[in-house]
Amino acid sequence: MDDTLYDDIYAREVVMARVGHLIRRKQQEIEKITRIIRAAFTGTGALAPEPARIIRIVLIGPYARRSWIEDRDTLDHADYEFWIVVNHPLFTDTALWEPVEAFIAREVGRRCAVSLTVYSRQDIRTARATRDTYILDRLEAGITLYRAKRDAPLGRRERAMWQRRATRRG
Repeated sequence: MDDTLYDDIYAREVVMARVGHLIRRKQQEIEKITRIIRAAFTGTGALAPEPARIIRIVLIGPYARRSWIEDRDTLDHADYEFWIVVNHPLFTDTALWEPVEAFIAREVGRRCAVSLTVYSRQDIRTARATRDTYILDRLEAGITLYRAKRDAPLGRRERAMWQRRATRRG
């Protein structure tokens, strides 16, 4: 195996390894959705004092559990639940995320439902200060798919490719 692959922290294979307990198709879907979220969210329309930035993307729910078991009856209709942390409270506005959700729906289709819950960095700080176990327990139990401090940014070419696809009408 080529060790240089693991030097690139956001290599597709490394991201999929973070959800390596899932079947290959689920790993690929989660990785694709993560890339779409990162590329399609621009924060355009929010009058924030700083540029929009995603700080963290976390997979929570049944697919984040290492004890996940494939259930043939619900396999095609299961939900992916992503929690996203952004750098400013103005970027949590649902109107800013509607285009991202629509793009995900076009790309993933009806195979599964995707739920996006967006928190600001301040929301997480408040949860820590107030010991909000609902938020903190889920973040702790979830699988971090992307962290701005750790993972490489998407390249300009890849970001542009995803943004062109996002603006296409499906």
